[in-house]
Amino acid sequence: MREDIKEVILTQKQIIEKTKEIGKQISIDYKGKELVLVGILKGSVMFLADLMKEIDIPCTMDFMAVSSYGSATESTGVVKILKDLDSSIKGENVLIVEDIIDTGVTLSYLKNYLKSRNPSSIEIVSLLNKPSRRKADVMPKYVGFDVPDYFLVGYGLDYDEKYRNLPFIGSLKEEIYK
Repeated sequence: MREDIKEVILTQKQIIEKTKEIGKQISIDYKGKELVLVGILKGSVMFLADLMKEIDIPCTMDFMAVSSYGSATESTGVVKILKDLDSSIKGENVLIVEDIIDTGVTLSYLKNYLKSRNPSSIEIVSLLNKPSRRKADVMPKYVGFDVPDYFLVGYGLDYDEKYRNLPFIGSLKEEIYK
């Protein structure tokens, strides 16, 4: 798998340090409150697990699976909910946990969808942000890193369900996905 990586963009150490920093800030911002972390499957799992360990206030987690890509490398713009939440979020402080925000179309749809369930608050945390590709007006409250417009894999990010288990984030060689 590593031979398919053109360049390491973020090392495991950089990711761990930033995750600790974000977890500390979330703990400060939500002090005295409880928090529901909503992980967006499958990409957010590694980030959510590491982030949750760095949050020192009461929190629970739930998951959603949404798709706007299918098996393509570009979003279709049509959002499908493949798995919804298991619990009610009415009156809860919700933090959507994403691996990466690209165009923002899916996340914008998802945030509005969850707002209709009347949470007390709803915010977004994303490990990665690609502002150069943004098509929807969505801004995360917490961002780990702004990244260039490369095809990124590792630490939960995939290409055709592969590479998620890499402990770093790297750019995939073009000949792999073209």
